Order: sequence, then C-alpha cells, then structure tokens
Amino acid sequence: MSASVVLVERRGRVGVITLNRPESLNALDDALMDALGDALLAFDADDGVGAIVITGGPRAFAAGADISGMVGRSYADVERERFITRNWETVLQVRKPVLAAVAGFALGGGCELALACDIIVAARSARFGVPEVKLAMLPGAGGTQRLPRAIGKAKAMDLCLSARLLDADEADRYGLVSRVVDDARLMDETLALAERIAGFSLPALVAIKESVNRAHETPLAEGVRFERRQMYARFASEDAHEGMRAFLERRPPSFGHR
Repeated sequence: MSASVVLVERRGRVGVITLNRPESLNALDDALMDALGDALLAFDADDGVGAIVITGGPRAFAAGADISGMVGRSYADVERERFITRNWETVLQVRKPVLAAVAGFALGGGCELALACDIIVAARSARFGVPEVKLAMLPGAGGTQRLPRAIGKAKAMDLCLSARLLDADEADRYGLVSRVVDDARLMDETLALAERIAGFSLPALVAIKESVNRAHETPLAEGVRFERRQMYARFASEDAHEGMRAFLERRPPSFGHR
C-alpha cells in the first residue's frame, strides 16, 4: 500500500481521510481503495474516534474508477479477484458514522463511494453522475441499487441511462445530498457536523445508523421490530441512563461511550 494515496489525520474525535491522487482527479484504483479501506477500519477500531470524514480535492472528490486498471481485465479476472467487492465495500463494514465532503466531480465510482457514506455534504461546485454507460459499462459499485433508493427510480434511470450530471442544487432537491455549502466552507461545515455527531454516545450512534440502514433493506414491519429491539437495548447502556439523568438535572451529559 502506498501511504501517499490517502492522507489521514485526527481532529479531536473525528477521523479525516483525504483521497490524494490529484494528478488523476482521485481516480479510484486498487491501491487507493486498499488504503482507504485500511484507514476506515483503523478509525472504526479507534475508541477515540466517533465519526469519520472522507474528502478529496477542490477539483474532484473522485472522478471515477481508474479505467487504465480495468481495460485489460477479463471476466475471469474480475470474478477471481472479487473486483469491487474485495475493497470498495469496506466502507459498508464501518459501524461509526461516515461523512463525505464533496467538492468538484463525484462521478462513477466517486459518486458511488459518496452514496455508500451516511451523510453527504456538497460544495456548490460539486457535480454528481454515473456516466459508465459511455463505456458500455454500468454503475457496478452499488450505483444501480443505492441511487434509486436515494432519489427514486425515475431520476436514477435518467442519470444511469443518459449519463447526465447533477449540480449541487439539483442533488439537494433530489435528496442525494444532506446539505449544500459554499466551497470555502466545505471542510469547516463538514467537520463541525462530524464533531457534533462524534460528541454523542457512540453506541447510540451505531444503533441509529444500523436502524436507518435497515429501513432500506427490509419491509416496514421488520424494520420497526429491529428499531424496537435497538431501543430496548439502550436501557442496558450506561450512556442512556446518563443522558436521561442529565436531562432531568438540566446539565450537559458526560458520555463514556458505553
């Protein structure tokens, strides 16, 4: 793994991962995705981290998969190597909240990486799209599945079949992103949001993330049953009792993340 393809730092209880292939607009190759996965898992295992931010550069969050690393592969190659499945989906293993801070292009795999995050904060320069049809390919890193769940079938079909791009305001109207901010404020706003999230009880954050994700994957009745079990489990949490006592005593809670 080349350590330089991602930059990693801690900001209080927030872990920040910056994609760092600016010469290729952060095109996502195996080395970068391996490094990103390692950084995500390290922050997920770090008790001092409560939320994680993934970001890129001012011109591109990530302009898609690195086509030069794909062109020579056969069906047997990608099947044997578990292409995408092996390392692109590591972000889905992370139990802590993951935020994407997106400026510039988030295309193809870059858009799909953002979709796999829990919250997307978009700069006004952000452009989202899944133009793989131009290569006679399809958005195969979850794009055909997560995009319809985010913005609905009709709009997802439009983007996937026509390869058109969404600007930040359209993405906001469609429900693709969580909020839109000025470019100069992107990291400040995203870090402030991440720090706010990380200040809450980590077990509660994990339970909320799992419950919201379950809403995408199960019928309503099963989702509600899962939510109810998670809510009951909060009564076994020290933090929940501390939170309730602090509310009644009109003081800030002191969470031990237990």
